[in-house]
Amino acid sequence: MPKKQSVTNKQFQKFLIYVGCSLKRSKGDHFVYVRSDLLRPIIIPIDNPLPQFIVRNNLRLLGISWEEFFNILDKI
Repeated sequence: MPKKQSVTNKQFQKFLIYVGCSLKRSKGDHFVYVRSDLLRPIIIPIDNPLPQFIVRNNLRLLGISWEEFFNILDKI
């Protein structure tokens, strides 16, 4: 498992676009992303860096592991 690494809001938004999500709206302090095969929207706060539990919960919703996530981040 990679060491704990902080993820910025911009990095996570680039990742979401890379995996096929699109920005539906930004309301208040949150961005809402959707993808056709997901049952729920992905909601991320404007906080920098993002709390690790938010990143992990959204990765679980997308079906992507922690290691895959960091491999994709290295590509983009």
